[in-house]
Amino acid sequence: MDIYDHPTFRMACQQFDSVADYLEVPESDRGRLKWPKRSLVVALPVHCDDGSTKVFTGYRVQHHLTLGPTKGGLRFHPDVALGEVAALAMWMSWKCALTGLPYGGAKGGVTCDPGKLSISELERITRRYTQEMIPFIGPQVDIMAPDMGTNEQVMAWIMDTYSVHAGKSVASVVTGKPVPLGGSLGRREATGRGVGYLVNRATDAIGLDITNATAAIQGYGNVGSVAALSLARYGVKIIAITDAHGGVRNDKGLNLWELEKYVAEHKTVVGYPEADPISNEELLVLPCDILVPAALERQITEANAGKLKCRILAEAANGPTTPEADKILEQRPEIFVIPDVICNAGGVIVSYFEWVQDLQSFFWNETEVMDRLYRILESAFTRILTLSRKQKISMRLAAMSLGIQRVRDAKRIRGLFP
Repeated sequence: MDIYDHPTFRMACQQFDSVADYLEVPESDRGRLKWPKRSLVVALPVHCDDGSTKVFTGYRVQHHLTLGPTKGGLRFHPDVALGEVAALAMWMSWKCALTGLPYGGAKGGVTCDPGKLSISELERITRRYTQEMIPFIGPQVDIMAPDMGTNEQVMAWIMDTYSVHAGKSVASVVTGKPVPLGGSLGRREATGRGVGYLVNRATDAIGLDITNATAAIQGYGNVGSVAALSLARYGVKIIAITDAHGGVRNDKGLNLWELEKYVAEHKTVVGYPEADPISNEELLVLPCDILVPAALERQITEANAGKLKCRILAEAANGPTTPEADKILEQRPEIFVIPDVICNAGGVIVSYFEWVQDLQSFFWNETEVMDRLYRILESAFTRILTLSRKQKISMRLAAMSLGIQRVRDAKRIRGLFP
């Protein structure tokens, strides 16, 4: 399907084909598992603050609906494209299946730069996008959540727009909402905390003392910042952090509390006075125990995979490692990879909890939410690690094969409607 042609989608397909070969999936079954169920591209005309009218492009891809409604984030970014969104929807499918959630994968996006838009312009884009998506979303059809460039406020606008159309309050149409509107305690922190939990489990698996470990984090958005704090609570020394503008490094350890204050004021880590500058490229090959790519896709490539100097690669971003880089990492057993489909699954797991709480109008405290999250992550991580060691395959192949096999089994049992 040429409409999805994009480097990230080709990468997702390469990963799928490798797993399908390992599972010996017949060619006749692969198309149903790989290609998205449906995709929507919409034009979003919006009145801008300067009096002009600008047309943005919005996307939504629903990968499969075999296990239940689809679930996935909405991102606002200048480089959003249909193929990228389709790849992210596919990865979400395997993630949900791996962790036992009753969802298919989905993803959405609007091609825009939220940093250059006013709050009122962002609201108009969000509400127009939601209006165009109404026939294709709903609590039992497709549930959105925050992603890159979006947040709790964007989810509140989506909920309100959908609720006005429905004529009643429908909290369960999105997750990642503000708590007063039916959001779940712990949702915003869930992905980063999940990364911290799984890194701790990985240190146990390889016999690394986490209290003496160092970490470098690429990307200091919601996921990267919370992951840094979570790792610090385990005793990890954070020695380098980068964002879209650059980065900072202090081999003695960054003071995260002071850095948070600096970022709140300056909107970037660049220029933080108690550190030296470092680039994204330099951070990825910095000697450290734990490397956390928490930014965009395709950051670990054939060019730098052989230069990594970490013990644990914790993929907090979606698709940060290319298939070519994977082949190199498979020849480097000293690096333990926590693949993205489990490493960043905390967000969708707690989104599932939020959806369940909204449907039953019964809410849990934060301790209950985190306990349930860690139980699911523990179960999935143990199954992946066991399969990886038993079959002598990579952690990524083990994780994705478990997810894909669940979807494959569900499609086989349901059958194919004539």
